[in-house]
Amino acid sequence: MKKTILLAFCFLTALSTSAQILYEEFNSEKLQETRKLKIQLPRNYDTNTEKVYPIVVVLDADYLFEPVAGNVDYLSYWEDMPESIVVGVMQGESRYDDCNYDDTNFFPAEKGADFFEFIGLELLPYIDNNYRTAKFTIAVGHDFTANFINYYLFKDPPLFNGYISLSPDLAPLLDERIPQRIPEIESKIFYYLATGTDDIKSLMEVTQLLNEPLKKIDKDNFEYYYDNFDGATHYSLVSRGIPNALEKIFSVYRPISKKEYTDVLLKMETPIHEYLEEKYNTIETLFGLTNLIRVNDFIATATAAEKLKQWESLREIGTLAKKQYPDKNMSDYYLGRYYEEIGEPKKAMRTFQGAFDKEETDFITVDMLLDRADKIKADFGY
Repeated sequence: MKKTILLAFCFLTALSTSAQILYEEFNSEKLQETRKLKIQLPRNYDTNTEKVYPIVVVLDADYLFEPVAGNVDYLSYWEDMPESIVVGVMQGESRYDDCNYDDTNFFPAEKGADFFEFIGLELLPYIDNNYRTAKFTIAVGHDFTANFINYYLFKDPPLFNGYISLSPDLAPLLDERIPQRIPEIESKIFYYLATGTDDIKSLMEVTQLLNEPLKKIDKDNFEYYYDNFDGATHYSLVSRGIPNALEKIFSVYRPISKKEYTDVLLKMETPIHEYLEEKYNTIETLFGLTNLIRVNDFIATATAAEKLKQWESLREIGTLAKKQYPDKNMSDYYLGRYYEEIGEPKKAMRTFQGAFDKEETDFITVDMLLDRADKIKADFGY
């Protein structure tokens, strides 16, 4: 009986901490019909009422929603990307009509034009009005719908910030129009394109054709990524492309890694605190997120500043840590070390002592700080 109760409790706990899936019906005036939506809200969405989230719009949600939503939930759990709202548009039998384009200019026509407006004029405003959204949106599509999301590049400004195009079945001339259009765009654009060596031959060839001019575009506000997965079919490439795309688009969001620490921070000649500030300014600028700096990133940059003897940077990092985490003892350690190194032992001692009742941070224990204070006291006779 006890085991049964314990299992039930664990199951309910797991449900309460997992992402929420909502099923909604949207009555579209543009389409003159009701469309089914599948929406995944982040874990603890209901408990954090001020946090905002990027939007990931998934076309072909009948089969693409779960791979995208699962990867978003997994990657955000490990902080490799921000928690996000995933919005799936169920298309079923309508996908071909939804993606219809004119036979002469090859832009959306008839039902395709209505679907184009449905996404931009109805769906996204609805999500913005009913959920807490950040001003960063990504579109995901596969073959016909991968072609379709490209049309939003031709809006001014483009509707989406990020495009995940998986084995697109490109409309005629689009392989020329996209590379011509992108240099004209002033806003930041992330573009991911994927195929596989066992993809449908015609789609693989047109994808490779599009890749050639895109990879040559040298523009600060255009981030481009391309994968041609070895042995991947038209369908299996999806499961490999989605996590790759999300990781690459949100690469700056990730915590500072050991490799970044070794290859970047320890080789910096410029002030390390500026690197930390720039990283989070970029996160705010790109994704509309005003996150606290992670403890991990404070530790990484402060440790590098110590090793490189960048004491002014260590002071700046300590000051910033004190503002963001006043109840943690890491700021006292960094500022105390700064005072030690600039020849102000009394200030260092008092700073270390001032952390005796604060929360410990990683390797920075209360005992360690008090020991440093006692050593200064013994050495200088305070």
